[in-house]
Amino acid sequence: MSLYPVIVGGGPAGMAAAIELARHGVRCTLLEEASRLGGVVYRGPLRDGVQLDYLGPRYSEALGKLHGDFQAQSGLIDVRLNHRVVGAEGTRSLVVLDGDERLHEIEYPQLLLAAGCHERSVPFPGWTLPGVMLLGGLQLQIKSGVVKPQGPVVIAGTGPLLPLVACQLHASGVSVAGVYEACAFGKIARESLALLNKPQLFLDGLSMLTYLKLHGIPMNYGWGVVEARGDGELSSVSVAPYSATWEADLSRLERIEAKTLAVGYGFIPRTQLSQQMGLDHGFSDDGYLRAHANIWQQSSEPHVHLAGDMGGIRGGEAAMLAGKIAATSILLQRGVLEEELARVRRDRYLGKLKSIVRFRAAVDRYTGRGVGQTALPAADTVICRCEHATRADIDRALDQGVQDIASLKMRTRVSMGDCQGRMCVGYCSDRLRQATGRQDVGWLRPRFPVDPIPFSAFQSLGTEAVSHE
Repeated sequence: MSLYPVIVGGGPAGMAAAIELARHGVRCTLLEEASRLGGVVYRGPLRDGVQLDYLGPRYSEALGKLHGDFQAQSGLIDVRLNHRVVGAEGTRSLVVLDGDERLHEIEYPQLLLAAGCHERSVPFPGWTLPGVMLLGGLQLQIKSGVVKPQGPVVIAGTGPLLPLVACQLHASGVSVAGVYEACAFGKIARESLALLNKPQLFLDGLSMLTYLKLHGIPMNYGWGVVEARGDGELSSVSVAPYSATWEADLSRLERIEAKTLAVGYGFIPRTQLSQQMGLDHGFSDDGYLRAHANIWQQSSEPHVHLAGDMGGIRGGEAAMLAGKIAATSILLQRGVLEEELARVRRDRYLGKLKSIVRFRAAVDRYTGRGVGQTALPAADTVICRCEHATRADIDRALDQGVQDIASLKMRTRVSMGDCQGRMCVGYCSDRLRQATGRQDVGWLRPRFPVDPIPFSAFQSLGTEAVSHE
């Protein structure tokens, strides 16, 4: 067994935890699947010398500080880039695929899961067309400094990321045709007092809206996507006003010419590993699955910690604070910190988290998805892209009395593909909740490996087996 704690995920939560451990003289191993640290938010440009001035000075300052602090402690951090965790053996070891396509088993005394999140997919006619992409993926393009999307771009969905990406796109020289926020303006305004828990973020939001207005980019509230059209690639997007429950008013349909449609309906914790490990989970108010953690960021297995988006979507600043709390717990478990000092440090971080949690709760209230969204797909709209299951297939299974996600999987093959349901289970769970009236419609425990692995990865394992015979 490794003598050192292992951190899965080199985003802000994992980096902050590693920094905290190193500052107290504790070595750790950090596993990151990408070629650079920082996660989607703080990875920075993929090429040296590229300046991302259009992202703003505060972003550059936060990016520089995180990476600077990490570099100062890097002597005690064993960073393993291009290392993808593809499975877990109980709660004491991980199976890892390295950059040379070799499999390894890594044991640990303490573990921090900071694997981040993935975007929520919302099916509608044309959502599989080239040129239609998820909003976070488009923002990653901008932040990479390597490629920019084709304009004009239409941005649709809900949440503060919509105007932010619109401003970043325009500042980088990409034409933005319009932003379509599904939530009505009045609903957002009612949350303004709670949003003031983070006054700088609130002011940033106002400045973004001012920027869009000054540059003639329409910001439409209570409108959403209905359909994407194109012959082989996107050429136009249809939008319409949404009711309070997100039913589209097709009598007021508008069509906009566009080369790119970015759709953003929020994020979902990546719980594939925590599920494989058998940790306790529950459902959020928005219906996604998340692992349970206490105020020490400990899961149902105290030596396994959770930080960042694993326990709920709260943003980069909250992720770093949760990472520091998890590191404090690990330091306490290893006898590096006395309990009283550890509690003081934890409570200080929790105090900073409170305002973020209140702010995030307000965002969650106004971005809550309406039930009408599940009616967007047509009968022939593909829901499960891996197995080509359509809405008609799901409708038929529900009519036949399917009551839970496992039964739906057996009837329609949804989630049986390589992504193991990451793209389709959200929609399927929403439909099941509507059909059954139950919040808990079950979930599908991911099988090994959680991500596809090449056959070449097993060559070394086969050689080892022969040598033992």
